[in-house]
Amino acid sequence: MNQRKNFEQYKRMLRFFAAMFLVAAQTAVFAFCWYRYFNPELRKPYENKGNLLMIAVYLVLLFVFLAAFGGLKIGYMKKGNIMLSQILSIVAMHVIVLVQILLISGKLYRLSRLAGVTFVMTLVDIGIAVVFIHFFHALYYRLFPARKMLLIYQDRPPEPLMQKMYARRDKYNICEHVNIESGMDEVKELILKYDGVILCDIHAKKRNNLLKYCYRYGIRVYTTPKISDIILKSAEILPLFDTPLFLSRNQGLSFEQKLIKRIMDIVISAVLLVVASPFMLITAAAVKVYDRGPVIFKQERVTVEGRRFFVYKFRSMIVNAEKDGVAVLATQHDSRITPVGRVIRAARLDELPQLYNILRGDMSLVGPRPERPEIMEKYEDTIPEFSYRLKVKAGLTGYAQVYGKYNTTAYDKLKMDLMYIENYSLLMDLRLLFMTFKVIFMKESTEGLSKEQLEELISKEHVKK
Repeated sequence: MNQRKNFEQYKRMLRFFAAMFLVAAQTAVFAFCWYRYFNPELRKPYENKGNLLMIAVYLVLLFVFLAAFGGLKIGYMKKGNIMLSQILSIVAMHVIVLVQILLISGKLYRLSRLAGVTFVMTLVDIGIAVVFIHFFHALYYRLFPARKMLLIYQDRPPEPLMQKMYARRDKYNICEHVNIESGMDEVKELILKYDGVILCDIHAKKRNNLLKYCYRYGIRVYTTPKISDIILKSAEILPLFDTPLFLSRNQGLSFEQKLIKRIMDIVISAVLLVVASPFMLITAAAVKVYDRGPVIFKQERVTVEGRRFFVYKFRSMIVNAEKDGVAVLATQHDSRITPVGRVIRAARLDELPQLYNILRGDMSLVGPRPERPEIMEKYEDTIPEFSYRLKVKAGLTGYAQVYGKYNTTAYDKLKMDLMYIENYSLLMDLRLLFMTFKVIFMKESTEGLSKEQLEELISKEHVKK
């Protein structure tokens, strides 16, 4: 374990240089294309300083896109996730490059040639990214194998969390799990044998004891947060006395934040309605042609402060999918979803009419997912704190929608929504909007609830605290 700790200081440095190498390599490809193909197309080709300025602009914008899509987290995220982030960033960046070159040169008749060069440049950059990430991950996890972990739990069974962490066997190797009730001395003795510890819903007193013990011996700790932890994490430090004080305002967003958020909602939703109108027309036609049923359906949902509104979506299920109006959540391989519905749900096209809800002010671009009133009541029966997420407007996308899945448990979604509310910033909203485009390509984010998860909706066992 000591040898492992000695190498820890180099991990971030190695990941940083790997990310910078990719950015530099892709910028070098652009620089070559700029000098060889793009600059000669200008009415008046740039001199040295102008060329350097264009390359610098490319470098900065590429870095922004990569940071927004998560393409710089090499060695941290899954290999496929990083490759997808790189591809989305490169494509978005090169679309901007092509438009920029056409505007500067004014030679629209050269569109095919410039588009051809941009296409080849895109393929080269994607090739560099895919090959480098593949070999870097192989080297990285050979140098830094998965941590040997001890999972400590108390009331809740540890299997759900273990299954999630098993999906990242490249980073975490849970060798043993133990119940805290087996005795604190025995648990502490086990801790010293491992690289890290996972604390899974341990009661506060015993958790504090273990946290201090691990801090004393420099052992890494992963902790599943409780709702009170999330609220306290965003607290403001008041240096008024010689005794530290934490202030939790517990009021949601400030007036200034709400104003900026509303302006952003109006501008972006209006622009997106115009841009998305061709896709909306095609989707509407496909839904109508398939079974001649209604194109749009509306459904009552709950938003900020418990206010109710009707959300609009393209119909993806058969007509009268919910008999007698009783709410039935979608499950995996749900027979009620039409073939057209499966396509538009996978591509998130069914959500586009909600842009109208955003423009009206019923929803926001970013916020907790709007739930049906009857579903809210069922969740609140088992999770009384579920209404805490109503401190902000419901959103088309959000923290839980991006980082969770459709079948993530309600309790985990609540914690993610509270993390968004308690740590809100305009930058976070922009990042979540970027990440939403990436999530569209991730199949697991659109999976329905399994039968077992649907049954858990009314079970109290999975929300013990």
